[in-house]
Amino acid sequence: MSDKRSTFLAESITSPPDWAIRERHLIRTMNEAAPVFQCRYTRADGTFVWREDWPGMDGSDDGYESYHNWPLFYSLGGSDKLHEESRFLWESVTRQFTEYGQVYREFDAYYDWMHHGESSIYFYYFGLADPNREPDRSRALRFAGFYTGDDPDALNWDADKRMIRSPINGSRGPRFENSWDDWATHRWILANYPVPFDDLDVPTTPRTGSEDTVRIADWNDDAVFEVILKALNDRQMRCDVPLNLTCTSLVSHAYILTGEDRYRRWVLDYLEAWAGRIKANDGICPDNVGPSGQVGETMDGKWWGGYYGWRWPHGFMSIIEPLTIAAMNAVLLTGDLTYLDIPRGQLDRILDLGREEEGRLMVPYRHTDEGWTSYRPLSPHHAAQIWYLSQEEGDRERLERIPETQTDWLEVKPGRGKGDDIHFGPWYCYLDGRNEDYPAKILDQQYAEVLRRMDAIRNDHGDPESWDVHHWQDHNPVHTEALLQLTCGGPQIVYHGGLLHVRLRYFDGERNRPGLPDGVAALVTQMDAESTTVKLANIDTVETRQLILQGGAFGEHQITTVETINSPDCTRRVVDVNSSCFSVELPPGRSLGLKIGTERFSRRPTYVQPV
Repeated sequence: MSDKRSTFLAESITSPPDWAIRERHLIRTMNEAAPVFQCRYTRADGTFVWREDWPGMDGSDDGYESYHNWPLFYSLGGSDKLHEESRFLWESVTRQFTEYGQVYREFDAYYDWMHHGESSIYFYYFGLADPNREPDRSRALRFAGFYTGDDPDALNWDADKRMIRSPINGSRGPRFENSWDDWATHRWILANYPVPFDDLDVPTTPRTGSEDTVRIADWNDDAVFEVILKALNDRQMRCDVPLNLTCTSLVSHAYILTGEDRYRRWVLDYLEAWAGRIKANDGICPDNVGPSGQVGETMDGKWWGGYYGWRWPHGFMSIIEPLTIAAMNAVLLTGDLTYLDIPRGQLDRILDLGREEEGRLMVPYRHTDEGWTSYRPLSPHHAAQIWYLSQEEGDRERLERIPETQTDWLEVKPGRGKGDDIHFGPWYCYLDGRNEDYPAKILDQQYAEVLRRMDAIRNDHGDPESWDVHHWQDHNPVHTEALLQLTCGGPQIVYHGGLLHVRLRYFDGERNRPGLPDGVAALVTQMDAESTTVKLANIDTVETRQLILQGGAFGEHQITTVETINSPDCTRRVVDVNSSCFSVELPPGRSLGLKIGTERFSRRPTYVQPV
């Protein structure tokens, strides 16, 4: 431990807080549950007990997603064994899906960044767990090189036009023509999505049970699929698309590891290229950029119609999400919050296009040849992430303009969702004082979800040959949303490829590892743009714990002052810190409250750990 680091001593003896007991119990429960999951679904070599063959380009993302949060859980306080197993299982997924044909050079050979993003979050978390491991570092630089133009065998990047050359890309470079077999395992899913273009000569039917006014085509019909595949290749496969902005996380990851400014410059250059296209398109993000760099070049001049664009398959979500991810990355790399204006502009435009239907604000999620369509309630998810990062009143006002934030945001719903991110609303209400018992509720719900999944594992007697590729992630008993919110003061990542943005991280000063030490619990109770208030408790009755607190996931926040707010004599002491971290000594049964003053995003982000 550095002699220059400020150290604070916890002196208050208290009964173990209920929230602290629940928090430690949840950590212990997941440490015990994860090996059962691994034993049930993998062979001795770590590969899934599953099929011998898996064709097409889809699927490896789902393999990685099955354990993606294990290294993050370790970084929060999970067991050392779980960390080592998470690395063993990453290698096993990589090996298995290399044999299937999806992975090449330890990265997806070719796919889109909705799925690359899902695969990559697992890998990013290794930087939080242990940035000194090899071959993590060499892999990170190799993977980034697929997109920065450094790798001659994966020329995805066109530096002159500041664009990625295809929406389907990866370690084999851009894929300008999809084969019949590329979609072999995915056609049944796509048959539930809108037909990609309005003018295709294929039979369509209305999609029922949805607020979308769209028509679908049967991708499982070979004749229909042939027409669709040709149209996709002719119109979409030589274009850049907003979804590709998600790869800025991969290149940011390389920057955080190395500090090499060329990676930072690439991220900013690519985002600013898209900002220029938005400005030139009357403030609306176009969803396709042709091979010569012109919007609409392969779409008869239309700014809509691109792969994962305004029309197909998900609409607005596939526009706002990569813009939000890339803008948040740019803020992390520069400290410049004005980069958030890029996704803010899209949110404001879509809200302005909204209309009231039966007392509800509905916004258009799609733009087709007929104009704006598919009106439905706007998800507050991305507006919430922007508010969290900025802490600006304008972003709070926009968030609260979305009706869903005023109706069911107090409810702590059961379950977890694919991204383990369904509880931003009640956490937000906890921070503003409307939901005081949120810590107990969310810890109870996440414990109940572990129990539910363990029951599902014990009663899972099906034939692995019949399992869908999503099977394992639906049984993974490790969840991190409650721990991130309560201990680190931050939300889950934007799931399809975002980086972690939190106020605080913790390190065990005795064991020289990330995460809360055994017996220690933390609860962030308040935050604003300049400070974070946290309670710390050591519920162990025997051992003293040494805890290091860091500002931000990557040390990006400068800690200016620390104020103790519950010392035994009830005095409030303020100490100047002016560092990325400080230490706390927690004797048995002691607790401490701290108000931590912060200059956010004022330091270069790094994975280097203060232990």
